[in-house]
This record gives sequence, C-alpha cells and structure tokens, in this order.
Amino acid sequence: MNILIKNGRVIDPATKTDKISDLYIEAGKIKEIKEILKGLNYEVFSLNDMNINIDVEEDGKTFEENSQKQDKVIDAKGCYVMPGLIDLHVHLRDPGLTYKEDIVSGSKAAAKGGFTTILAMPNTKPVIDCADRVKYVHNKAKEMAPIHVLQIGAVTKGQAGEELAEIKEMADAGIPAISEDGKSVMNAGLYKEAMKIAAECNIPVFAHCEDKSLIEAKGCVNSDEYTKELGLPGISNAVEDVIVARDILLAKEAGAKLHLCHCSTKDSVEMIRLAKEEGLDVTGEVCPHHFTLTSDEIDKDDSNYKMNPPLRTKEDKEALLEGLKNDIIDVISTDHAPHSRDEKNQPMEDAPFGIVGLETSVALTITELVEKGIITPMQMAEKMSYNPAQVIHSNKGTLKVGAPADVTIIDPEKEYVIDSMTFLSRGKNTPFNGWKVKGMVKATICDGKIAYMNQEAAKNFK
Repeated sequence: MNILIKNGRVIDPATKTDKISDLYIEAGKIKEIKEILKGLNYEVFSLNDMNINIDVEEDGKTFEENSQKQDKVIDAKGCYVMPGLIDLHVHLRDPGLTYKEDIVSGSKAAAKGGFTTILAMPNTKPVIDCADRVKYVHNKAKEMAPIHVLQIGAVTKGQAGEELAEIKEMADAGIPAISEDGKSVMNAGLYKEAMKIAAECNIPVFAHCEDKSLIEAKGCVNSDEYTKELGLPGISNAVEDVIVARDILLAKEAGAKLHLCHCSTKDSVEMIRLAKEEGLDVTGEVCPHHFTLTSDEIDKDDSNYKMNPPLRTKEDKEALLEGLKNDIIDVISTDHAPHSRDEKNQPMEDAPFGIVGLETSVALTITELVEKGIITPMQMAEKMSYNPAQVIHSNKGTLKVGAPADVTIIDPEKEYVIDSMTFLSRGKNTPFNGWKVKGMVKATICDGKIAYMNQEAAKNFK
C-alpha cells in the first residue's frame, strides 16, 4: 500500500524542513516531498471528515494500475507530519510479568501514542541478560507488534550487580543499548568495565541514577517540606545527583556514550550542561510527568503520583523546562511503567513505583511545552524522534527521501479529556486521568503501513 499525505505541516529536524507539503510513501519508504504533488486527480481520505479515497487517479489511470498497489490519500490539513516518534524508555513487562503489559498490548498503546519505535527495558522476569532472551522479544515483536520494538540488554546478570551480563552476545543479537534500569550498578569498577564493552560494541549505556544508600526507609516521594507534612518518607535530590556525577566521570574514563534516563533534578541538568561543554558524549532525557507535575501536587492517598525518580520541587521543574528549552536535555521519553490496579491500589509506601505514559506523552508535550512556548514544534520533533534516533545510531527519526516511512500525524489543536479507561495499555495507572489537554495523534505509519488511526477515522477506513 502506498500513501499520499496531503496538506500537512511537515516537520523534519534532519533537513530543517518546516512547511506545508505533500508527502508520498511508496514501498515502505519516503518517496517524495513537495509543496504540491501535481498531476494527481483524487478524492481525499480526510482525518477530519473521514472521506475515503479508493480510486486515486494519475493521468487517467489508478495508482493501482501505475504502481501495482492501491493508494490511500490522507488529508493532514492542520496537522503536524513528523518522523515517527521514538521512545527510548518503555517497560513492556514481557517476559514474566505480562499481567501488567506485554509486547502486543504495549506496542499497540505505543502506536496509539504516535510511536513507531520503542525500546524495552530489561527488568523483566527473567531479566534480559543474554542473547536468547533478546531474540525472544525481537522475534515476538516482529510477528505481533505493529511497530518496531527494540530490546535493551541488562548490564549485569539478573541485574544483581555482581557479574556482567553477556553484553557482546546481546549486541550481536541486536540490542540498541545496555541498562540496569530500575536500579544503579553500585560497583563502580564493574560498571566501568561494562561501559568499556559497550563502547567497543558501539552502543550507549542508559543510566538509571539512584544511590540506594541515601534513600530513607520505604522512601516513596521527594524529600521536601510538603511531603514531610504528609508524613511520607523521602528520596532526596542527592540520591540521583551523586550517581549522575559518578556515571559521567566513569563514562569519560571508559570512552562510553552515556544516556541519563528520567532526569528530575536541577543539578542533573547542570551536570549534563557541563559534560556537553567539555565535549563528552552525554545525553539526557526528561519524562512528561517531571516537566508537568511537582511534589506539592501529590495526593497522599493516590499512588499514581508515585514514580521513581519522584516528582520534585517547582525549582527542579523550572530547571528541567529550561534544559528542554535550551537543548541541554536532548530527549523526551515516557518511562512507561504499567502495573495492575490491585498493585497500585495500596498505600503510597507499599505501592510499586511507576505510571503509564505512552498514550499521554504527545498531548502533555504539546499542552505543557509547545502551547506555552517553551519548545517549538521543531524541538518537539527533535526530542521525540530525531535525537532519540541519534542516541541509538538509528537511520530513523527523519522524513528524508529514501528513509523508512515511519510517520506520525498529530492534530495539535484537538482538545480532549484524558480517559485512562480508553488506553490500549493494560496499565491504567496515571495521575493525568481527567486532564483536559490539546494534541491528538491522528495516525501512526510504520514502514509504510498504518499502525494506528484514531477511532473516528478508523470507522470508515477500508
């Protein structure tokens, strides 16, 4: 199937394109981009009025006659047409914890959220610490997922922090990175050795920065005056900052590419800035919940406000926003962490950390960042597509002619109320349920195939 996307605002950081154009997809690749693709006589399938094109004609012949495939034409007027979004930080819970999420449900949720590529963290059961387990995920995803799913490998066996995992073998099996996400490798010598191997394999190290020895017993929220009033044990900024500093220094010595996951503190942003000034290969990501919420908005009785790292202070949030605005922070990722309703329906101290994010990320980014003038639509495309691709050395994240046809179409003006019961993810754990937002994913195209189309349009799409 070939697809013609008409009248959209094409935004491509790789080519610095930001203009109203038509985009033509043929045989799974970006074939042509022009302000007006001429010589076509067609009825348009519109994302807004839901008309469907079947018989697109060119010079009196249908495209099926011309290209041996039936074409579909999408009117993307008023919409962003961006390179397919890439999420570097997702928990799919597969294998072993599939009652929370699995490859199928997670990838469908991702497609609905506008993502054409997601990276799955290795803290599954069993841990993804060898090539066979990497292959399990990749093979299952190829058979059953509508988008690309790349499995990250663990740093240590069983994520126990005692013996290195099979990093080289996993690299040969196609992992895009290594990570001990969910915890830090506290043995600095062992971690440095893993970084050296990652550098040899030309893959980055994704760092979850958390010094467990600095956390209060059952720490579950930020350590500040408000959370003390709530009577909840805290997690201070130093828990993150100490390991950020250590990991930057270790990566410098090891010659490794370091990506700092879910940054939440003002000092993390400052340390990334200093590392970049020094010329180190260090990147950082921020999650929508951290650039949207602060610790003084926590409802003590709602564990959907419990995530790791925790929601921080207004001062930290402002630093994150400045980091995004000034491109110190390179990436927006979700840290999508689904849990069952029963698990989350516990007191704050006992509930698991984490919220879902795949289906709210675009709307929160547009509502909280683009609409407020903190970042531009171009920066949004950079931080949600182009930059993530660069972090993992991928040829995706662009709409260049000849590139894989991974495309996300977003209506930035569409207002709606987030309803967790409509999520395709098995996880419904979000603090954003009931929020009024702007920005809806209208369609997600992966390798030239429609991976998702919004419900209203899908009714009449044949």
